[in-house]
Amino acid sequence: MFSNRITQLFNIQYPIIQAGMVWASGWKLASAVSNAGGLGIIGAGSMYPDVLREHIQQCKKATTKPFAVNLPLLYPDIEKHIQIIIEEKTPIVFTSAGNPKTWTTILKEAGIKVVHVVSSSKFALKAQEAGCDAVVAEGFEAGGHNGREETTTMVLIPAVCNAVSIPVIAAGGIATGRQMLAAMVLGADAVQIGSRFVCTPEASSHLAFKEAIVKAQEGDTMLMMKKTVPVRLLKNKFYEDIAKAESQGADAETLNNLLGRGRAKKGMFEGNLEEGELEIGQVSAIINTIKPAAAIVKEIWEEYCKIKELLKGN
Repeated sequence: MFSNRITQLFNIQYPIIQAGMVWASGWKLASAVSNAGGLGIIGAGSMYPDVLREHIQQCKKATTKPFAVNLPLLYPDIEKHIQIIIEEKTPIVFTSAGNPKTWTTILKEAGIKVVHVVSSSKFALKAQEAGCDAVVAEGFEAGGHNGREETTTMVLIPAVCNAVSIPVIAAGGIATGRQMLAAMVLGADAVQIGSRFVCTPEASSHLAFKEAIVKAQEGDTMLMMKKTVPVRLLKNKFYEDIAKAESQGADAETLNNLLGRGRAKKGMFEGNLEEGELEIGQVSAIINTIKPAAAIVKEIWEEYCKIKELLKGN
């Protein structure tokens, strides 16, 4: 039986965590990953408060295992989300996109374990000082909203591990057991995987988006919108519009006007592959199948163990 600081902290079987992704990770995906021995996460960033409550309640019915909620701290209804998370006795919360000091103490006083997503050693230290139980160190390769520093996972993980004493979860560019082993060798206690779990039947994202990920090749994603909130996008017409505007020196207001409202929902949830915002990581280049979440957890863990055993002989 595998055991380390993260499996003990979350009471899970494998140190494999499914990222909380907008328009992809509802209760079906979160419960499937948790039932398979990992930690499933509900992505609250695309949910109204009443929808979040429903997903938490449905997840409780679908699994007896621990699960978490990912909560972007810039969310406009953050107070309502926090209240619901506490009322529903959610065991674990992953926070991102904001100052962890704001809510960590309140969540921990409610008996909730708190993890914060960071893109640098500096922010990892701030999360530790705020009382977080662990951090997710997310490298430049990751999909969705990303750090401006452009520090890759290979560099970020050892740097963060050297900076903090709390457990470190590696994220960004991880989809296989081999990649998981590399992250663990660099000092991580677990991995957080997003893009791979989008390509599952349980993910709520549109089938057309999943199929576009499967077709993606190296170089088909790019970090954009650095003047506002940096986000890694799959290249399409919307990406081209943003790239053109940025090349012409567009300011933040112009870029926000181009983004408009509901652009991510249009792309990832409704399947508009031309006008929608398609957030996905670089690792999409090596994802070539859509398969159940439980099969992915099993595949990653078995490959991790196999390669680890093979390396013992070298």
